[in-house]
Amino acid sequence: MSVRRAYLDAAPGERRGVVTLDGRPERLFVERDGDLPCQALGARLVGRVRGVNRAQNLAFVDIGEGPIAVLNFDPARPRPREGEAVEVEVRAEARGDKGAALRLLGPAQGDPRLLAAAPSLEERLAVFADDRQILTGGVARATADAAQEAALAVLHPLGAGASLAVEATRALVAVDVDLGQGGGAEAKRAARTANFAAVGVAARVLRLKGLGGLIAIDLVGRGHDAPALLAAARAAFAPDNPGVAFAPVSRFGVLELTVPRRARPALDILTDEDGEVSALTWALAMVRAIEREAAADGGAQLKAVASPPVVEAAAPALALLRERVGERVVLCADPRRARGDYEVAAS
Repeated sequence: MSVRRAYLDAAPGERRGVVTLDGRPERLFVERDGDLPCQALGARLVGRVRGVNRAQNLAFVDIGEGPIAVLNFDPARPRPREGEAVEVEVRAEARGDKGAALRLLGPAQGDPRLLAAAPSLEERLAVFADDRQILTGGVARATADAAQEAALAVLHPLGAGASLAVEATRALVAVDVDLGQGGGAEAKRAARTANFAAVGVAARVLRLKGLGGLIAIDLVGRGHDAPALLAAARAAFAPDNPGVAFAPVSRFGVLELTVPRRARPALDILTDEDGEVSALTWALAMVRAIEREAAADGGAQLKAVASPPVVEAAAPALALLRERVGERVVLCADPRRARGDYEVAAS
């Protein structure tokens, strides 16, 4: 029987929540200082309609802060009018250049504002934990670090030399199954084993990364047992319902499905617009390293060296840490260092 556990790691500038499935990371939630409450999944708001696209049944809604959100309205009902106030709920968070998607609750009065906050990180984690307990402390820090590393990875092992690669594009999420050197004389059996393993691992890894939309899984080998693979996929992606839909396995050996987008992908939070780990992500990792050194030696002077963008991004979180450990931390910018090349030392 599968077991899910929840972990919460709180650090200066950031809180990370993790759900594990049988000990492996399945979901990663990242909250950072400066996140806008009105843009969070489940927030209830008053918004102001700023424009209406009648051809596509869309209204563009100002929700107070952050990008303009989008409301799909029912053409059979009176359409929202430009300038009117509406009560809405965030049903999908903003991602990339797309604003949050809203659900219309009814008419409203007044300026855009938050009426009810989204569920807290603790509440979100408790929903997935089998025992509803949330583990904290050192075990949560280690689990969150491992989950973040896995979320950023492209390759994921399937066993016996096989692997899975997950890469997101603007159009879809491509999942490639590779048998590696594990085929040999039993290549057909190895391919079948890898494909069934890939369906389960892909479902978990996509939830971990927070990726949805159109997903194409390029299966390995030929002559697939399509009914059995579809049954396995429906079971593996059941936690993502409602809204998951499957297409038949194509003659080219591709299993296609769609998974609803809801929360902003963890992968989007951790990376920049070029898909690289962002300066802020590295900065927060460095601050956690400083926090660890400060706890290990309560009187030591601490020096951290990093690239200028990372030093700049670390300033707000480091200010929070200094409130606890004092002014014994010095940050030095070294333009010769790569973004992820930081060093923390005690003296």
